[in-house]
Amino acid sequence: MRPLPLRVIWSAAAAALVSATGLSGSAHAVTYGTPTIKLSASYLSGAVGSTGDPVVTVTVAQSGADASALTVAASRTNKAGVAGTGDVRVTGTGGTRTVAVTAHAQGYADLTLKVTGLGGKTATTTLHYAASPAVQRSADARYLTGASDASAGVDVGGGYVVVANDEDNTLRLYDGAASGAPVRTWDLDDALGADKEVDIEGAARVGNTVYWTGSLGNNKDGEYKADRNTVFTTTVSGSGAATQLAFGSAGHRLRDDLVAWDKANGNRYGFAAGTAAGQVPKQIDGFNVEGLEFAPGSTTTAYVGFRAPLVPPRTGGKALIVPVTDMDQVVRGAKATFGTPIELDLGGLAIRDLRRNDQGQYLIVAGSWAADDNSDPYALYSWDGVAGHQPVRVLDLPTADAGGWESVVSVPDLSVAGARVQLITDDGAADLYGDGVEAKDLTHPEWQKSRTTWFTLG
Repeated sequence: MRPLPLRVIWSAAAAALVSATGLSGSAHAVTYGTPTIKLSASYLSGAVGSTGDPVVTVTVAQSGADASALTVAASRTNKAGVAGTGDVRVTGTGGTRTVAVTAHAQGYADLTLKVTGLGGKTATTTLHYAASPAVQRSADARYLTGASDASAGVDVGGGYVVVANDEDNTLRLYDGAASGAPVRTWDLDDALGADKEVDIEGAARVGNTVYWTGSLGNNKDGEYKADRNTVFTTTVSGSGAATQLAFGSAGHRLRDDLVAWDKANGNRYGFAAGTAAGQVPKQIDGFNVEGLEFAPGSTTTAYVGFRAPLVPPRTGGKALIVPVTDMDQVVRGAKATFGTPIELDLGGLAIRDLRRNDQGQYLIVAGSWAADDNSDPYALYSWDGVAGHQPVRVLDLPTADAGGWESVVSVPDLSVAGARVQLITDDGAADLYGDGVEAKDLTHPEWQKSRTTWFTLG
């Protein structure tokens, strides 16, 4: 009998081993679980024609598969006119991808995102998207999300800015060069002992101390709210993305001292009448503070700029600044003392913000005293901060877009041709998405936003 070939013996041995152990090729078949897909936020906003809109991240996984083998794409939209599936861009190859959307029209769209894993298994999630209309100078515009009523901003270096919102007492740190949510926030309700919003409207930085002021006036219904009669400080440490803020101190009598001072000087500015019960603050003869900055070369005398009243309170009246000569003590609760008031010809407009640089150059955002400020004129003026010297109109600001110009982030060297300045709008009263809802009343903070825009001077 001839011996069996060696390969036959090995084959028989392998078969016997499989039979003895119960192993088979089918036991080694890989099984894949249902993939998972999760968004960093389920709500996202954008703008028609914008540059660098906010994005969300999407995390995907599948048991039995490497995340790089999974694909993510938009599979459905309920409003292609606003944003279609082809307008959704997914980048990245690992477990975390970035999702960006290009808007075509104002409105809302629910976008279905689908992850496809190995074995043909899929999962979906929904991104709720809102698009605001195109704006002028869109290439120079960015959107700060999370709040819509930006009212004051302070430069903290590296392109970052701390922004106040007049509908709450939270300060927010943003990358001023990018659209998106705040990097960090500080809720000051407890530190201020506030039950309602302070209605923060102005800010000024001296060294590492930032001074903030409420509007000091009545609310929109003409009611006195004590929390609005507040000036306070925060201390800055670090800079840029690493900026930290610590609450300093607060004073709650500046409004009362201003009224008493005006009474003692013949009620020249009508502060008593402007703060009376039932008096709406945003009237030509009202009482409403929106600007705060320090006098040239001073760390104690602060210029308090008024949105109302105009002086005299009629069309073509001048804008009013009242110097507070001991602001460093007023924020600790001391009685205010005042310097000689300054009246500026801003072409019948009032002060909406006031900012100085280290060279003693000022920029003033000038706008209407009225509440219907999304279409009223706005202008930017330069000034040297000296009483008796009149400001110079340097730029008419666009008014066709939603939002009122509210804040100067910082003042560049105005002697340099082509200097660039960054301004921020308050979009709280704007109907951003065409559904008749004011931005401040939107239920999702990702849809609330203010706009920041760079302008070239000279």
